[in-house]
Amino acid sequence: MDGPSILLTNDDGVESEGLVGLYEVLDEVGDVTVVAPVDDQSAIGRALSHDVLVHEHELGYTIEGTPADCVVAGLEALVPDADMVVAGCNRGANLGAYVLGRSGTVSAAVEATFFDVPAIAVSLYVPVGEETSYTDVHVPRDAYAEAARATRYLVEHAPDAGVFDHADYLNLNAPIAERGPAEMAVTVPSDVYLMTATRDGGEIQLHDEVWERMAGDDIPDPAGTDRRAVFEGNVSVSPLTAPHTTRQHDSLDDLAAGYRD
Repeated sequence: MDGPSILLTNDDGVESEGLVGLYEVLDEVGDVTVVAPVDDQSAIGRALSHDVLVHEHELGYTIEGTPADCVVAGLEALVPDADMVVAGCNRGANLGAYVLGRSGTVSAAVEATFFDVPAIAVSLYVPVGEETSYTDVHVPRDAYAEAARATRYLVEHAPDAGVFDHADYLNLNAPIAERGPAEMAVTVPSDVYLMTATRDGGEIQLHDEVWERMAGDDIPDPAGTDRRAVFEGNVSVSPLTAPHTTRQHDSLDDLAAGYRD
């Protein structure tokens, strides 16, 4: 069919509602091939395997491995003509700079950039309270409608608009579809760090306070950040470069010059 060849992957596993929801929408505008993990690979980052098993699937292929495995295997062996990689839609937001390297969804998009293939990571913000994990919340497929609509819009328009001349990949976070189309805000990842750790004897509990903060009436993130945009009910799109961006400076130059002395 006319339209781009799209490699669709995720980190929640091939059976996730978010992946199927994106597939149904993107299949209307391009040739979509799923290359997704067999099971849940959330928060695994860019972990990579040496050997992975591949299985045919009604939507494409499944990989017994990580999201990064899926992208490498997909672009090298399964969908080598892919024009774009879309990762998602993740069940749970990927907001804030400190989350980017941890997220399997975002990591899949990052992996694609090393093949010079533009990519979009797509995640859904699932509101939860202090005592509730987003993994305990049922998220029906229609809740992904805003995320799917925004993804389709960017897939159709971003390449021709020159967006990927300036960004390696886009990190998209959308609210649950409830009140009709949202606004789209171009953002930067928030640098507010919300991880805490408490010790109880021989056990230390690591806790990300972002969810209960977002469930409340106020968040510490300033205007223009990804978390602020989603908190206000908008679709957040952060244009990002693949790690690791460097900036040369005199301090390290001087230190290196004196090494042999």
